[in-house]
Amino acid sequence: MTAQPETRTPLSRERVLAAAIALADEQGIEALTMRNLAGALGVEAMSLYYHVANKEALLDGVVDTLVSEIENELGGLGVPDGEWKESLRNRILTARGVMLQHPWAPSVIETRTTMTPTLLRYMDTLLGILVEGGFSNDLGHHAMHALGSRALGFNQELFAPSDPSDNDDGMAMLSDVAPSLPYIMGMLSEVAHDDPDSTLGWCDDQTEFEFGLDLLLDGLEQRMLRT
Repeated sequence: MTAQPETRTPLSRERVLAAAIALADEQGIEALTMRNLAGALGVEAMSLYYHVANKEALLDGVVDTLVSEIENELGGLGVPDGEWKESLRNRILTARGVMLQHPWAPSVIETRTTMTPTLLRYMDTLLGILVEGGFSNDLGHHAMHALGSRALGFNQELFAPSDPSDNDDGMAMLSDVAPSLPYIMGMLSEVAHDDPDSTLGWCDDQTEFEFGLDLLLDGLEQRMLRT
């Protein structure tokens, strides 16, 4: 009996982007090179350029695919019926759930200089929720700026130091400067950040994210009611 030739799944843009995300999930974003991606797909690196023009185009496509993940989780990006604040909160926390599945994603999103079509649709839906909820275009514009990266489920921190408890040098430094940091040391004695599964950066756990989001939404609601 003649053996049947092995059939390969044709290379496509969708397959390339899915493999890129899987590679970053497994090995970290630093491992996402065109050479490594080609190896993961079992093709020559040059084959990738038929589907993504270069590394920057690859990363733009990755962001678009991640936003599509959010869209799928939401069941679409149409403006929903119902109370605006709960709808907006649900969308943002859904986006955060996707970001937590891909902890490297915020660092990639922060480097993008262009808005992908899917990302534009996502942001349009958020603005639509505000406008249909009673916001003027001007206040909606301010709200989008106030939300910032939180609209996609992560905080863009001023800086993200490592946890000093993770290394002896950090603990020694903290001990040395503790007498000059009465308020920080007082806070650290009462507040613990011990939920790594919901953390995208130092002190960026789910509780703090939701606190900041609710604070913003409550403030926006008060401003909208005064206009």
